Amino acid sequence: MYKLAAALAVLALPVTALPGAAQARPAAAAPACSSSANPALAQKLAADIATALKGRQGTAAVSLRHPGAGLSCTLNAGRQFQSASVIKVTILAAVLRKAQDAGRGLTAQEKQWATAMITKSDNDSATALWDSVTAAGMKKFMTMAGMRGTTIDSSGWWGKTHITATDQMAMLTLLTTNNSVLTAASRAYVLDLMGKVVAGQRWGTPAGAPAGTTVRVKNGWVDRGDGVGWRINSLGVFSGKGKDYQIVVLTEGNSSEGYGHTTIEGVAKAIHKDLDS
Repeated sequence: MYKLAAALAVLALPVTALPGAAQARPAAAAPACSSSANPALAQKLAADIATALKGRQGTAAVSLRHPGAGLSCTLNAGRQFQSASVIKVTILAAVLRKAQDAGRGLTAQEKQWATAMITKSDNDSATALWDSVTAAGMKKFMTMAGMRGTTIDSSGWWGKTHITATDQMAMLTLLTTNNSVLTAASRAYVLDLMGKVVAGQRWGTPAGAPAGTTVRVKNGWVDRGDGVGWRINSLGVFSGKGKDYQIVVLTEGNSSEGYGHTTIEGVAKAIHKDLDS
């Protein structure tokens, strides 16, 4: 099994519950951040992320990984959220691994589905690729990738996959480091599509990214009418200016889609500002 070469950083913060929404499981009171290269930066990030989430409705989980600074923030690493469309990155990675095992590249149809799934968040394409791997194949891939806290919903629907910030960061780490699970070509293919997401879906973790930064993103959003409120999630991979880092923000209990965007973007802006200082 592939062992991640770099430490994963996970942060989950409880915030005020949305009236009428299901109560989230308790989380620790404050984040803990550390950096072997810059302890003062870690302390500032912990404070600024907490400030960004203070008073926000719902529940948020945040994972930040900056290997160049030896930086990590952790809190309540295993809390599960419904994935919505952020699971599409994992679906594509599993499709690529299946193709690798067969000693082939993606077919023209698979490429068409992959492009629509990532750049436009097309659900029919996601379903086609999920079905081509099968639930058993997805489980096999997630085990291989070290995503131990992720479980497929009993309904079998990909959008209800139960994910953690730890495992989503494991996925981003897999895409940004040399490993035995995905080839360099496979990793580059996923990141290239994440860099071509349509303008209307580039909200979330990219907010506040410094000028000159290469931004790759995949977001997810859904309101299932089950009393939990809007589930809004965002994955971001950032490089440039001598810095490479990844951000995961998962949320639920948002009163609207826009409210979730604002929560995620508040966290992202704080992180980008601190890392660019």
